[in-house]
Amino acid sequence: MACTKLLSVLVLLQVLSLHVHGATAATNTTRARPRRGGGKCHISGFLRGKGHKCDTEHGSECCVEGRRYPQYRCSPPVSARTPAILTLNCFAEGCDGGGRSFCDDRFHDDSEMVVALSSGWLRLDGTRRCGKMVRVHGNGRSVVAKVVDECDSVNGCDEEHNFEPPCPHNVVDGSPAVWKALGLRESIGEVKVTWSDV
Repeated sequence: MACTKLLSVLVLLQVLSLHVHGATAATNTTRARPRRGGGKCHISGFLRGKGHKCDTEHGSECCVEGRRYPQYRCSPPVSARTPAILTLNCFAEGCDGGGRSFCDDRFHDDSEMVVALSSGWLRLDGTRRCGKMVRVHGNGRSVVAKVVDECDSVNGCDEEHNFEPPCPHNVVDGSPAVWKALGLRESIGEVKVTWSDV
């Protein structure tokens, strides 16, 4: 009888020890695990450039043969004031924007308030922003524009992308109408802005 009681106490101590050890391990694992994303977006690969003449109408950079261009499959987290670089793009047929817009398979006049977003923001972060409205803040003004295209952060240096390199991970590519509404001169080429979902 005494042996049975002693055995029961030892089993109970073993169970309690495993429970406390498991809770401690789970707590330590949680502390040691880095935050998902952590507010950063890192290069996911490189694309080797193919030299070809591109349309430089709006200050586009053409790919250089053999140069390595960073690719991104992410973008920084979206907030009420997400930092970005506003670039200029023509979404009309025959312009430097390439083909039809990714979201609606259409061309858009320079007078339309439309933007393209880096791949991560458009679709790779789990939020589908095609056809949605975003607010862009810059130069002391703000404008609401429709998301119609992708500024491809993975692919480039081919005819479909006007032989331009992949976009950086933090681009809002605005039409001339967006630039005008923000009171920006197109000759600037790019400017720091913030943006948010509407």
